[in-house]
Amino acid sequence: MPKQIYKVLFAALFSSYLLTGCQVVSVKSQGINVTIANERESILTRNKLSEASLNVLSMTGREANICSDQPEECIRELQQIPQIQDEQLLSTASEVYLAKALNFENSSDCKIGILTSTKSEEKKQLQQVNYDKCLDQQLYMLDKSIRYSYAYMFKTKRVPQDRIFDNRQVQIRDFYNLALAKLVSAYGLRHKPTQVEKRIKVGDSIYSINFDHYPQLKEQKIEQLLSSYNLNFSGLRSINRRDGFGSEFVVVLPQVKDEIGEGKNKYIIDPINFSYKNGVNPNIHQARYLAATITAQPKSATNIEDILNKAEFELEAFDPYKYEKVDLAGKTYPLAANFSTPYGLWLAQNNLGKAAYLTLIDRDDHLTMPHLYMLEPYNPNKKVIVLVHGLASSPEAWIRLTNDIMGDAVLRENFQVWQVFYSTNMPIIESRLQIYALLTQAFAKVDAKAPAKKDAVLVGHSMGGIIARLLVSDADVTKKALAMMNNRQLNKYQKLPIVSQRLVTKDIPNFNRAIFLATPHTGTDYADRWFTKAARKIIRIPGAFLSAIGDSIQNQDLDVKDLLTQIDHGLIQNGPSDLSHQSKFMELTKNINPRKGLAFHSIMGNITDSDDLNMITDDVVTYKSAHLNGAVSEKIIKGGHSIQETPEAILELRRILRLHLTQLGLHKP
Repeated sequence: MPKQIYKVLFAALFSSYLLTGCQVVSVKSQGINVTIANERESILTRNKLSEASLNVLSMTGREANICSDQPEECIRELQQIPQIQDEQLLSTASEVYLAKALNFENSSDCKIGILTSTKSEEKKQLQQVNYDKCLDQQLYMLDKSIRYSYAYMFKTKRVPQDRIFDNRQVQIRDFYNLALAKLVSAYGLRHKPTQVEKRIKVGDSIYSINFDHYPQLKEQKIEQLLSSYNLNFSGLRSINRRDGFGSEFVVVLPQVKDEIGEGKNKYIIDPINFSYKNGVNPNIHQARYLAATITAQPKSATNIEDILNKAEFELEAFDPYKYEKVDLAGKTYPLAANFSTPYGLWLAQNNLGKAAYLTLIDRDDHLTMPHLYMLEPYNPNKKVIVLVHGLASSPEAWIRLTNDIMGDAVLRENFQVWQVFYSTNMPIIESRLQIYALLTQAFAKVDAKAPAKKDAVLVGHSMGGIIARLLVSDADVTKKALAMMNNRQLNKYQKLPIVSQRLVTKDIPNFNRAIFLATPHTGTDYADRWFTKAARKIIRIPGAFLSAIGDSIQNQDLDVKDLLTQIDHGLIQNGPSDLSHQSKFMELTKNINPRKGLAFHSIMGNITDSDDLNMITDDVVTYKSAHLNGAVSEKIIKGGHSIQETPEAILELRRILRLHLTQLGLHKP
């Protein structure tokens, strides 16, 4: 081969090598998770700005971290570049300001802990100054982020509907929601108001709160306004929320003081005729933890310059149970909501699970009387569901059901939940009377023409199921009870209200459906096993109840000892002892059936592999004890005694509740 050809080949290979050696772009496969992360992640999910913002910042030639550290100067530079479109500028500015706010929040100066880290008064004062300054700077950045976010969403050439599938719009909505949540929280830390103020001032910016869409809060003092973004609950299987526009909050109302006026923990022996101060039973608790969704929009500004720098903003609070949409900038959008967070906060702060065990052993007398808790603001147009828990339990037994009702749009829109808490060491017949009085008084406050007045649903588990059955039954067991008493002198007590009230059961007409779960209607031999018998000896009837009995008859020229000898020795026993299939309580009540015309359902568990109805049991309650003739439906579910927590039972409960609505003409299946 001639030398010239070698030279040509060598030159071609060498030039090819030089070209590939200088190549900047190459290609390789990338995981789909990386691709999606690059498109969707932002300062909220990682410690750097989104790719969209980084692309815009690259036009300034500045490093992203420098821009995030000096947002004012950085945004001014971006405004000088004509090639940057309005959407790019506004969205990037929103994220840059939010990044700086988060940076302040995480800095040591903005941590409250620094104020107690030293004993020097001079240093404490200096640290307080730095703390306040840091929060002021954080608030300023949040204010800017809200303004730029709003301008991006509603004041650009393209309207939100034109960007419906843009990842960027979802990011900016999140920046707006979070900046608003953190603005309210940081303002509270900075100024420590004793109650939520109707105006928030951030530098020269003013945010006024409007409660026109939350009438209940208009003249109401608010103790706290907590962002749902900052709350995380263990124990809640899921958080039920509705996607949309607006920032989700929990409104905490002040604690209502005890108004009985006759002793803090007084036990009322005649709850039906007792005269409460102002006619209100203080053990009926209106919802104190309320869901709210807040939006921020300029009051009057029309041009973008005013929105970004001057305009006063209005924070509009919405009741998400009543409103599903919000009007913004002349258009209607879905309203965001978080329904689970207020419920979770109520459970966490009341710690009713612990209280259930303390009351069982008579170590917590402030809950000896039963309590009724409304979980949302009373709504006269919604049907009522009342939940009654079982032995050694509390409203925590209903977490899954309550949360699923909140998550089911049909049930949420048509039902409101009332939870009963009662001391389960009390004789069951006493609990029935007290809960009867409590519910009767609650329904008495409901307007006669309101849908909430009728067609309520009563749900009870275990001991709560027995109480529920007796709440929807009419019976008089006075003669049968007196025949069981050992001392014939006790016949004189039959005309006393404290006796007759407890031996005559009256039905609550507001209910027209009941559901019994794992309920030992004829008792259980579980109460007679050696370990439960040992526990029964430890569990005592509440002292407050016994004292109240004594006080009520000591002026009647009657021998208190005659009555007290019956206590814990037969007719009057603690709740766990009443559950025995051999107890006198069961003998008195096992044949009392729900009133005619009431629709009722039974759900029971089965831990065996048998289909024989004589063998089926949930290890505490047998099928035969849980069965009631005349039930509209009966469901046997694989599982133990806490059957109300199983997915199958929840589905059955939801089916029954939807059936209830369908039969009332409120829902089409």
